Amino acid sequence: MYDLHTHTILSDGELLPTELVRRAAVLGYDTIAVTDHADASNLAHLVEAVGEVRDSAQCYDVDLLVGVELTHVPPSLIPGLARDAKRRGADIVVVHGETVMEPVAPGTNRAACTCDYVDVLGHPGLLLIEDALEAAKRGIALEITSRAGHNRTNGHVVRVAREAGCRLVVDSDTHAPSDLMSKEARWAVALGAGLTEAESREVLSQDIKRLLHL
Repeated sequence: MYDLHTHTILSDGELLPTELVRRAAVLGYDTIAVTDHADASNLAHLVEAVGEVRDSAQCYDVDLLVGVELTHVPPSLIPGLARDAKRRGADIVVVHGETVMEPVAPGTNRAACTCDYVDVLGHPGLLLIEDALEAAKRGIALEITSRAGHNRTNGHVVRVAREAGCRLVVDSDTHAPSDLMSKEARWAVALGAGLTEAESREVLSQDIKRLLHL
């Protein structure tokens, strides 16, 4: 089990990174990415701080991925910040997509989908097929989310991903302890988004290191 989109007290989450990892371990996760909200003001600090927790995660048999979620960053600045995150040692860069729940700047999805340093486009809302095709070219995964509100467009994301040939991931966008999904909840989110049983099985059990080229 994996979750590539979680938040801690380093941004707007409720848990220390180590507590998040421990709770995930108890639920059966073997891979967790801590991807706190980032912009130019805190990106370097987040990458360094989460990296300090790798040893703790190993003690709980969890592969901790150091990451950031570029959030409400002007689209023109996304490529530079994504590149900087990777240069500083981030394993994964998520971009806060154009969810229908927030005033994300138009063009954010496009900037993310055309950037070689982005790994996941989080809750991309009413994603355009032309942007999804760009994501498919670069192996950028589109997110199916359990997050309330953001999940309103999961069905649309699945349909566009199928048409474009995009990779999909199922994430929680965890902010609180109750947000972490059980195995059964992950399955329900995948099926509820419109994935078939075979597609759900493939998406939920994929090799994350291969997905992220780690």
